Amino acid sequence: MNTPRLHKLSTKIVGALVGFLCLGMAAIGATLYLSWQLEGSAAAINEAGSLRMQTYRLTLLAARLQAQGADARVRQQALRYVADVDTTLERLRRGDPQRPLFLPPDARLLTDFQAVLGEWSGAVRPLAVEMFNGAATDAARYDGFHRRAEGFVAHVNSLVLAIEFDSEQRTQWLRASQLAMLAMAMAGTVSLIYLMFILIIEPVRRLGLGMARVKEKDFSVRVDVESNDEFGQLARGFNDMAGRLETLYGNLEQRVQEKTQALEQQNMELALLYDISAFLQTPLPLEDLCRGFMDRINTYFAADGSSVRVLDPARGNLHMVVHTGISEALTDAEHCMKVGDCLCGDAVAKQVAVVHDLRQVPRSEQLMCRKEGFATVAVYHIYAHKQHIGFFNLHFRSARAFSTNEDSLLNTLGRQLGVAIENLRLAARAREMAISEERNLVAQGLHDSIAQSLNFLNLQVQMLESSLAQGRQDEVAALVPALKAGVKESYEDVRELLLNFRSRLNEDSLDTALRATIERFQQQTGIAVELDLQSDGAPFPREQQLQLLFIVQEALSNVRKHALASRVRIRIEDGPDFRLRIEDNGVGFDTANPAGATHVGLSIMGERAQRMGAELDVQSAVGQGTVVSLLLQHAQRRVA
Repeated sequence: MNTPRLHKLSTKIVGALVGFLCLGMAAIGATLYLSWQLEGSAAAINEAGSLRMQTYRLTLLAARLQAQGADARVRQQALRYVADVDTTLERLRRGDPQRPLFLPPDARLLTDFQAVLGEWSGAVRPLAVEMFNGAATDAARYDGFHRRAEGFVAHVNSLVLAIEFDSEQRTQWLRASQLAMLAMAMAGTVSLIYLMFILIIEPVRRLGLGMARVKEKDFSVRVDVESNDEFGQLARGFNDMAGRLETLYGNLEQRVQEKTQALEQQNMELALLYDISAFLQTPLPLEDLCRGFMDRINTYFAADGSSVRVLDPARGNLHMVVHTGISEALTDAEHCMKVGDCLCGDAVAKQVAVVHDLRQVPRSEQLMCRKEGFATVAVYHIYAHKQHIGFFNLHFRSARAFSTNEDSLLNTLGRQLGVAIENLRLAARAREMAISEERNLVAQGLHDSIAQSLNFLNLQVQMLESSLAQGRQDEVAALVPALKAGVKESYEDVRELLLNFRSRLNEDSLDTALRATIERFQQQTGIAVELDLQSDGAPFPREQQLQLLFIVQEALSNVRKHALASRVRIRIEDGPDFRLRIEDNGVGFDTANPAGATHVGLSIMGERAQRMGAELDVQSAVGQGTVVSLLLQHAQRRVA
C-alpha cells in the first residue's frame, strides 16, 4: 500500500506568510520608489525655478549696465550668474541620485529640457557673455538679450509646469499604491484568518467532534481526510483508532467470557493441585496414597479407568500398585510388565509422556486396552529428583485429546506423586535405620549387663558342679550366695532395661519424663538426686528428646552399678545452647583405662550424643566421683 505524500502544515503556513510578505515588500518598495522619484522631481522643480531667478538677475544687471555704463563689478557679478545657470543646467542634465535630483523620465519633459538647454546655450548665453564682457554695448544688443531672456524664461516655465504635472501624476500613483497596500493588508488579514480556519481550526474542530462521539461510545464515527498534512495523518490515525475500538468493543463480551472461562479453568487446576498436594502430605501407605491420587485425577478429567505402576529398575519390571475402571483380566495380564512391552512399557523406555489414540495405532485390535473398549490411553511419568519412579495411566472409552495446560498439569502432578512416594521410601529407610541403631544399642546394653552376668553365673555353676562332684560342701555353701546375688543382679538389670525401653515422653514433655526417671532411680537405689532445671529454650523434636532421656538413664545406670555414690546432682541449662551436667560423689574411675562395663556404657552415651549432634565429655578420677557433660550448640539444635 502506497503511503500518500505528506504535505507539512508548517510548509503551507510558512509559504502563505512568505507570499504575503513578498507582496507587502513589493508594495512598500513601489511606494518608496515613487517617493524617491517625487523627491527628485521636487528638487528638479527647485533647480529649474532657480533658472528663472538667475535669468531675471541677469536681465536686471544688463539694464543696470546699460543705464550706468561700464562697471567692472557688475560685469563680474553677471558672469558669475551665467556660470550659476550653466551649473544648474548641468545638474539638471546629469541628475544627483543621492540628493535625490533628476528630471522625471518622460519624453516630453526631456524635449522641453532640450529646448531650454538649446535656448540657453544657443542664444541667451552667447549674448550675455558678449554683453557683459564689453564686446557689444549698443541698445540693440540689450534689446535682443531681453527678448531672448524672456523666451528662455518661457521655456523654463514650460519645463517647470511639465515637471509639476508629472509630480502630480506620481503623487496620485503614490496614493493609489498606499490605498492598494491598505487593501492588501485587509485582504491578507482576511486570507490568513481563512487559511488558519481551513488548515487548523476546522480540522481540530472535526477531531474534537469525533473524540466527543468516541467518548459517548459511538465508535462508528469517522473523520473526513481532506489533506495530506499532519492533520490528515492525524485524521487517518483517529479513524484507525476508532475502527480498532469498534472491533474491540464489539468483541469485548466474547473476550470477557473467554477470559472468565480461562480463569475458571485455572482456578480448577489450582484447586486440584492444592487438593492433591494436601492429600499427598498425609502419612498413608503407598496403595492408599496412589488410590486417593488417582481418584482425584479421575474425577477432574472424567477418566473411565486408571492405574499407577512403579518401576523396579533392578529387574526392569513395572508393577501395578492400584487400578480403577479396568477389568480383572486386564489387571492380571498386565499386573507386572517389562520395560519396553506394549505401548506403556515403550513410553517408559523412551521416558516421554504420550497420549495414544488406539483407533489410529496399527494392530490396535491385538491390544488388551482396545479389547476392553478404550479408545484413548494416556501415559504420564512419575519423577522425584530427576529419578524415574514409574507412571500412571488414564483410560478413556471415547477419543480424548489433552491441551498444553492439561499436559503441564498432569506432568506436575506426576512429579508431586513421585516426591510423595520417595518421601515414603525415605521415611521407611529412616525408620529402618533408627530401629537398627536402637537394636544395636539394645544389643550393647544386653551384652554389657545381662551377658556378663550370665557369663559370671555360668562360671559359678561350673564351680558348683565341680564342688558337688568332689563332695566339698563348704565350697558349695560359699557358691550358693554368690549365685543368688548374681541372679538378683541379672534380674535388676533386666528390669532396668525393660523400664528404660518402655520410657515414653508424656505430651512431648522432656521435663516430665526426666522427673519420672529420677524418681524411679531414687526408689530403686535410695540415692538422693538433686535436679536443677532451667528451661527457657525452644522445645526439642521427639527424637532428640528421647536421646537425651536415654543418655540420662544410661548415666544413672552407671551410677547404680559402679559409682557407689550417695548423691547425684543433675543440672540442665536449656537456653540458646543446651547443657546437661550429671555429677556424682562416687568412687570414680580412671578415664584412661575404664572398666569394661563402664567403657561400653560411655560408648552408648557417646553414640546417642553423636546421633543428635551434641558433644559428650566425661571427667572422672579414682575416689573423686564422675562428671558427665553434654553440650548441644545452637547451630546443631533443631526445633520441634
